[in-house]
Amino acid sequence: MGEDSLLLSVEDEVATLTLNRPDVHNTFNDELIERLSGALEDIGNDATVRAVVLAGRGKSFCAGADLNWMRASVDHSEAENLADANRLAELLHRLDTLRKPTVALVHGPAMAGGIGLICACDIAIAARSAVFALTEVRLGLIPAMISPYVIAAIGARNARRYVLTGERFDAGEAARIGLVHEVVPDDA
Repeated sequence: MGEDSLLLSVEDEVATLTLNRPDVHNTFNDELIERLSGALEDIGNDATVRAVVLAGRGKSFCAGADLNWMRASVDHSEAENLADANRLAELLHRLDTLRKPTVALVHGPAMAGGIGLICACDIAIAARSAVFALTEVRLGLIPAMISPYVIAAIGARNARRYVLTGERFDAGEAARIGLVHEVVPDDA
């Protein structure tokens, strides 16, 4: 599989999961979904881990789904596409219901499904320069898998606006609408 798409480190009872596909802005594909879901399951069963941090390596936190992976789904059967969707739904549910505190450390762009990951965490901290967008609408899609988490985090009214417009917003707006809890200087 080449370079690991997910890095795991544990220090002082805190597991840090780092999305490690910086060349494609940490977009997820079937491999990353499987690795992240498996790591969360293992961490959930590890009594020595008390908290989990989710981060991204490189310039971006996570730009959502890998477009090449999405294009390939055109040639998949309905059953294969349903299985892919279920794996993503399972990952988000596992992150949302993990019995340990989860913290998203957001820097750079956080787009589409990347926002879903943030919303499934208990706490989100963003660098001041982070930018956010629910960009699925630009592809003629709806953010079906992440919508329950997005609505729970930012409310239906804000979700309608950003799901329908696909507009970008900064960390200050993300804090104002409840997507992130705190905005910190980039070097923090």
